Amino acid sequence: MTAAVTTKPPVVVEPDATRPLRARRGGMLRAILHNRKALVGATLLLLFTVVAIAPGLFTSVSHPNQRAFELGLHPSAHHWLGTTAFGQDVYAQVIYGTRETLVIAIVVGALSTVLSVLVGVSAAYIGGLTDDFLSVVTDVFLVIPTFPLVIVIAAYAGKGNLGVVIIVLVVTGWSYGARQLRAQTLSLRNRDFLEAARVRGERVSYIIFAEVLPTMTSLVIANFLGAALFAVLTAAGLQFIGLGDPSSLSWGTMLHWAQNSEALQTGQEWWAIAPGLCVALLGSAFALLNYAFDEISNPALRRIRKPRGKRAAA
Repeated sequence: MTAAVTTKPPVVVEPDATRPLRARRGGMLRAILHNRKALVGATLLLLFTVVAIAPGLFTSVSHPNQRAFELGLHPSAHHWLGTTAFGQDVYAQVIYGTRETLVIAIVVGALSTVLSVLVGVSAAYIGGLTDDFLSVVTDVFLVIPTFPLVIVIAAYAGKGNLGVVIIVLVVTGWSYGARQLRAQTLSLRNRDFLEAARVRGERVSYIIFAEVLPTMTSLVIANFLGAALFAVLTAAGLQFIGLGDPSSLSWGTMLHWAQNSEALQTGQEWWAIAPGLCVALLGSAFALLNYAFDEISNPALRRIRKPRGKRAAA
């Protein structure tokens, strides 16, 4: 007589769904804190954000466009960067001009990233004629000279309209990110976890947004930073040549009026230097932050840190 063999059903341990997300967040934070360039970029971006949200904390002038002071004053204790040829405080204009410049960068960066994700990831995952069509469209935008196209569209579509400037920058700034995201999605398309989602009968939209995109978080953020950098520099260039709204207050329009008033030739150099320096610093902030996210998405770029014991022994 043989004894009956009883087998217990295998115990299925549900994985902690929050662990990968927490690990990614911790990895991003560590990458920023341990990368000096990225830390400088994050500090600069935080400073500009605070200035844009609460400009009144940094200057007592409440109406920076108001012509309330003497014309062309040099820097002094009352006017740290002097006054313009129209009697406006240069320092106050720099402070209040931060908001529009930062809004353009964030809005254009976000919209360009969304468009890059929709085109690049969808093209790679769906494949077939959809991939062929979207890839051709992406390649066309990649080979067109960007800045001349921006100038032509902005000049004819609505000179002086901030909304038109933002739309133009989005239309011309999404293609490079779409190409990167498509390449990354192609490398993931046949992975086991995506095959399992397809076998479960999940919708394509669910697979793209819930399975594919979370694995490319650092690349998506890097694309946002690159698009924001493009927006800062290009918008300042458009406003400098007079294709922005001349009555608005941003660093680009400050450069436009400084150039029209020959600020560098008439001893009002800070009228041109200050906004130009701020454009460079904000652009550098976005560029420096990319170092951290490049380190996250590419393990080959990560520094190898020796344990303390080995470091002391060496």
